[in-house]
Amino acid sequence: MDFLPSLPTLLAFTAATLLLAATPGPDMTLSISRALSQGKAAAFFVVIGTSLGCVVHTLLVAFGISALITASPTAFMVLKTGGAAYLFWLAVQAIRYGSSLSVRKVEDTGGSALANISTGLWVNLLNPKVIIFFMTFLPQFVTANDPAVTQKLLFLGFFFIVAAMPVNMLVILTADWLSGWLQRKKSVMRGIDYAFAGVFSIFAVKILLTQTR
Repeated sequence: MDFLPSLPTLLAFTAATLLLAATPGPDMTLSISRALSQGKAAAFFVVIGTSLGCVVHTLLVAFGISALITASPTAFMVLKTGGAAYLFWLAVQAIRYGSSLSVRKVEDTGGSALANISTGLWVNLLNPKVIIFFMTFLPQFVTANDPAVTQKLLFLGFFFIVAAMPVNMLVILTADWLSGWLQRKKSVMRGIDYAFAGVFSIFAVKILLTQTR
């Protein structure tokens, strides 16, 4: 199985993945927000969406397409502008509807699963920092002259998703566990709505300031 990296490489990659998965970002912020407002099921669907985004990024890196995106100033500008606009939209939604959603669980609402998967997917895909991350992170664990480099990049990308999943689940379950207490504290919950809106806005600004080099 030429696509499997060596054990020391895999262990180093796993350690780096767990550390990165625990680092706050738009994906984690969105899943926590959904866990608090709609329950853990909605947050799980968000993680499915962000994981699908990681699949796309893995394919782009493995087959070299993302290098073309970041090399094109126009394509990169369109990507990061769209991503920033989407995060700003999520910030507005958090302020407008956050507390009203937090009062009751709505994960059984028709279409909510698909909506949360879609939201997670687009937050991930429209974040150029994720493209740059995958372009700079995955290649560190392969060698350019390896005849199985494409297969190894694909394996590492999918392994990243699997290895990060326990961290994502722990974050969601913790947020869901706190949601019952928070729902009885309307003022606290409203403050969290504004906090999430602020975090989404900060990430939007950071995305706009992201450079390819």
